[in-house]
Amino acid sequence: MLEVQGVSKRYGETVALANASIAFRAGTIHTILGENGSGKSTLVKLLSGIVQPDSGTILLNGSPFAGFGPAAFQAAGFATVFQEVLIAPDRSVTDNILLGLDGLLTRTVPRAERHQRAQAVLKQFAVTEIPLDQLAGQLPLAVQQLVVLARAVVRNPRILILDEVTAALDFADREAVFAMMRKLASEGCLILFITHRMDEVMTLSDRISVLRGGSVVTTEERGTSTASELLKAMAPRTAAELAHG
Repeated sequence: MLEVQGVSKRYGETVALANASIAFRAGTIHTILGENGSGKSTLVKLLSGIVQPDSGTILLNGSPFAGFGPAAFQAAGFATVFQEVLIAPDRSVTDNILLGLDGLLTRTVPRAERHQRAQAVLKQFAVTEIPLDQLAGQLPLAVQQLVVLARAVVRNPRILILDEVTAALDFADREAVFAMMRKLASEGCLILFITHRMDEVMTLSDRISVLRGGSVVTTEERGTSTASELLKAMAPRTAAELAHG
């Protein structure tokens, strides 16, 4: 469904990605593992249209995808929830959820349907009750993250990129988000999942890619490697230190 072939990206002297190649299958949860600085964030930005690769190709359904900018990626079915919680603090929860559908100056979703659309998407994964008319900036950080996730899901994306979105959530909301991820994948959605939590990796992933120093170390099916083997692939020195106490 989606493939990056030989993609490289530099920022000055810093190599963020070096000839990275990964194939992503429809209907799967594909986890990206790596330490800080491994290239995960750059890969997310490339697949969100925020930055362009210096070299290499992005393929969508087998054809080169030359979309320029976030709007082109969104139009092609991509939706990204970034690690940073990005909300419009002085607008309501409903308005924040529908920002992906409304224009900058016009509302494309009729007034009578706005609350219904927002409530329907929240019911897919939010255990916490969220008042739709409340200003988003007044909500706790974890609830703001749920609102941002709803903004992505309401677009019915074909490719959903989740960058550390569960880190701030309580247990009930996190489990509900996991259930939604599994459901979306079963319906054919591709989910790219970035997390540091190895328990999530081992229970949720269909496939796993490990990045280290901007390069792809491995892409494999879940169960091919143990958690300790994946940790060693991410950071051999850290894994050795942990093994020796």
